[in-house]
Amino acid sequence: MSSWRDNVRSVEPYTPGEQPKEENVIKLNTNENPYPPSQKVKEAMAEIKNLRKYPDPAASDLTGAIAAYHGFDKDEVFVGVGSDDVLAVAFMTFFNGKKPVFFPDITYSFYPVWADLFKIPFDTKALDDEFKIIPQDYYGENGGVVFPNPNAPTGAALSLDVIEDIICHNQDVVVIIDEAYVDFGADTAKELTRKYENVLVVQTYSKSRSLAGLRIGYAIGNKELIKAMNDVKYSYNSYTMNEPSIVMGKAVLADEDYFQETRKKIIETREWFKEEMKKIGFSFADSKANFIFAAHESVAAKEIFEAAKKNKIYVRYFDKPRINNYLRITIGTKQEMEVLLDFLKKYVKR
Repeated sequence: MSSWRDNVRSVEPYTPGEQPKEENVIKLNTNENPYPPSQKVKEAMAEIKNLRKYPDPAASDLTGAIAAYHGFDKDEVFVGVGSDDVLAVAFMTFFNGKKPVFFPDITYSFYPVWADLFKIPFDTKALDDEFKIIPQDYYGENGGVVFPNPNAPTGAALSLDVIEDIICHNQDVVVIIDEAYVDFGADTAKELTRKYENVLVVQTYSKSRSLAGLRIGYAIGNKELIKAMNDVKYSYNSYTMNEPSIVMGKAVLADEDYFQETRKKIIETREWFKEEMKKIGFSFADSKANFIFAAHESVAAKEIFEAAKKNKIYVRYFDKPRINNYLRITIGTKQEMEVLLDFLKKYVKR
């Protein structure tokens, strides 16, 4: 007789960054914002009154606020439970052909997981020796293109000219630009969605907005793309956005001064940290994200990762080809980075 196990879908799951249970740690492994959310988020909590009812399936208040903030129409915005949810819906919606979807070999590691889960053929394109995308690699026939800008985990960013070049060579498929870290120094491609009907730009509240715990992501694209995504969403879960996320997600957009203040602090700390890391033998791409992706000239990354963890400092290590001697280090507060730097100075010179 056939076993029920024969019908279980088997996939290699995405591995999220470790969430330490111990107290008094310095957590620099999942690219969270080190600063608290805007005070307007706390004030908005008093407006959450309808938890016994289902939320608005269209999340109209939140969608409208995001659209207005970016200068788009409401029906040009799709919202989801973090950018992971938005990207997963986009994969299901747009990548249904027999030709492979293109994305980089060193990139957000959820892309191959979704491709495997949804039975989407894919072909990874190798980054160059400086961890940059080679645009010409994306000129070939394909079933779609997706890449982060800035890239994760390398932090390297593409110019809008390069992004548009890739789009121009792929106008018969959907091109997704994953901008989870764009607020830390890269140029957004959102205006290209007005020029090209096949372009989708995805952003998130989890990084620059200090709201990873609320799980809010969104996409900007032309009305036809957004309608197609909503059709897929309503086909498996109509109520993806909860009431607190809708209310607080709208409120945070009303505090632009605080957003710019915390964003500036992270960028300034990152640039300072880059210079200090170079002094003790680390090298890395010119990150435009809220992290750096660094390798030491003589000490193995895995060794540093394990030693730092013993000292209650968490960074991210990927045991994968080409990047198994690199650490991805989130930019925390200046004080947190000083503690890490002090540890590294002692450890690499021991």
